[in-house]
Amino acid sequence: MFGNIGFPELLIILAIALLIFGPKKLPEVSKSIGRAVREFRRASDEIKGKIEQEIQASEFKEIKDELKKDLTQDITKEVTEEKEEKKDEEGPKIS
Repeated sequence: MFGNIGFPELLIILAIALLIFGPKKLPEVSKSIGRAVREFRRASDEIKGKIEQEIQASEFKEIKDELKKDLTQDITKEVTEEKEEKKDEEGPKIS
């Protein structure tokens, strides 16, 4: 959570906070900081979720477009083959 901050560093920060805010205000300040961190995390998670949704939507759109292209090519190929087979079955026309 705190990255590279160890226990001794946390004790120093706590001692400085106690000196700055005093024993009466420290719990109140701690609650405010806790709320701010929670709200920041909530907003970060929300943004992260929206970004992931957009990435997934983009990937699905690419897959859909690729499938559509492949299906169109397959259908065109089949229609062309069927036309050629009909021509071959009819044989040469005598005029």
